[in-house]
Amino acid sequence: MAVPDLLLALLADARLPVGAHTQSAGLEPAVTHGGLGPGDVPEFLHGRLRTAVAVEAGTAVVARHHALAGLPLGPVQDAWAARTPSPPLREASRTLGRGYLRTARRVWPHPVWDTLGRTPPRPLVLGALAAVAGLDAARLVRLCVHDEAATVSAAALKLLPTDPVDTVTWTLAAHEVAEPLVAELAHLTDPDEVPAAGGPLSEHFSLLHTTTTMRLFHA
Repeated sequence: MAVPDLLLALLADARLPVGAHTQSAGLEPAVTHGGLGPGDVPEFLHGRLRTAVAVEAGTAVVARHHALAGLPLGPVQDAWAARTPSPPLREASRTLGRGYLRTARRVWPHPVWDTLGRTPPRPLVLGALAAVAGLDAARLVRLCVHDEAATVSAAALKLLPTDPVDTVTWTLAAHEVAEPLVAELAHLTDPDEVPAAGGPLSEHFSLLHTTTTMRLFHA
């Protein structure tokens, strides 16, 4: 298989056909219903890293361990669901998960895909994909961080009057801020160890977003 860094670059590429362009990582609901402006985006992103990304990355790491060990992935999915109470956010994750699963089936054929069901959440598929394709846990956490930062940055260019160079600095700063997550999460093996850091406002905004008739992003 490809060297890990090449694999990481492939999976982090926004052009990977998984439908990520339909998501704003919660930025559009926060702008529409929370009044966020361009200057608020870095703080918003850092908050997402401590909450939603910690849950997603922790879930992905534990899913990777279970896939490598031949353990059932059902308990990992249950842990993720318990930490993702908003139905729209669950649906968004499952939409992305289907895209990753379709790509994974074609590129990395493996029996594990048949154990995930039809609509697995994104971190479950990412964890299994990391196990099958040879991506280590630390890079998996960084992948989750980059996906969030890149998604927020790309959405900001469509939603707010923003200098594109600013979004690059936001992404780099997000990686620096989130690097402690790598040490915190990369060793996880038990679903009960997945962080349970919630974002009540993000969850509330996601519910309001479903009632918005004019929007650019699914969530």
